[in-house]
Amino acid sequence: MDKILEVKDLHISFHTFAGEVQAIRGVNFDLFKGETLAIVGESGSGKSVTTKAIMRLLPEANSDIKQGEILFEGKDLAKESNKNMQKIRGKDISMIFQDPMTSLNPTMKIGKQIMEPIIKHQKLSKSAAKERAIDILKLVGIPKPEDRFNQYPHQFSGGMRQRVVIAIALACNPKVLIADEPTTALDVTIQAQILELMKELQKKINTSIIFITHDLGVVANVADRVAVMYGGKIVETGTVDEVFYNPQHPYTWGLISSMPSLDTEEEELYAIPGTPPDLLHPPKGDAFAPRNEYAMQIDLEEQPPMFKVSDTHYAATWLLHPDAPKVEPPLAVKRRQRQFPDGKGGN
Repeated sequence: MDKILEVKDLHISFHTFAGEVQAIRGVNFDLFKGETLAIVGESGSGKSVTTKAIMRLLPEANSDIKQGEILFEGKDLAKESNKNMQKIRGKDISMIFQDPMTSLNPTMKIGKQIMEPIIKHQKLSKSAAKERAIDILKLVGIPKPEDRFNQYPHQFSGGMRQRVVIAIALACNPKVLIADEPTTALDVTIQAQILELMKELQKKINTSIIFITHDLGVVANVADRVAVMYGGKIVETGTVDEVFYNPQHPYTWGLISSMPSLDTEEEELYAIPGTPPDLLHPPKGDAFAPRNEYAMQIDLEEQPPMFKVSDTHYAATWLLHPDAPKVEPPLAVKRRQRQFPDGKGGN
């Protein structure tokens, strides 16, 4: 598979009154053509900061890409001018934001909002842009698109507004689509419809998707590969089946254990103890060590490298070192491993 995006050794800091917050501390990942990569982690782990850096949407006044490369079709986006980024945003790389109500202009008709990027990037006439906008509304499942074209955002339900936001993001057939928790503000039924829609759209237009979420249940339904983030770093990466059914990092164990399932008894549901690290003063060793019941002395002193589990599966935990003691994962993880001993869940 061809790589369409490479993030290499990315370090991002924010300058605040309290000091320098080291929000991203050496992130590496690849995105391949036509795949969906899910980036998972708690709030504050660095998911949105990483993807906003790809779009160069971080505030220039107090953010700083200190190190690293963001390579898109051979160009380093970290070094591109604002003028060039304006040509790339919306055309080659698009983003779906979390809340559709803040993404849409309440004073502008839906059709005009979809036409804007088409006219700007594809240089179509107004009549051709209108035709294209109506086709996209059909594509994302908006009924009676010709009538809806002239309506305002407040005349749409939450789920329909999110479909419109997706339509705007897809207007110019982007090569990379970044979805930043696109279903968080929606109820469970509408959430399922939007996720199904995104899977269908990916097959139709063959775009590459980066899907940001804190909900592992969502990941199982949409992703090909998963990157788990914690404390500004990627701590585990692999195919969706490898990360779900053969997780190796204690943080991933915690995330999976905290997922309710049909065979989980109420008192069994797990919560990861403690709080995420203070990135004003990043820890010397493994950032997860203070919350990790399996932590060893080395976890407090030295950051673990990425250990290879398979050709596609890597995890940054000292438990994978040949000299580390053998540790049994939690019950919820073992149950999954027993159900799918080959690490394949059939997603």
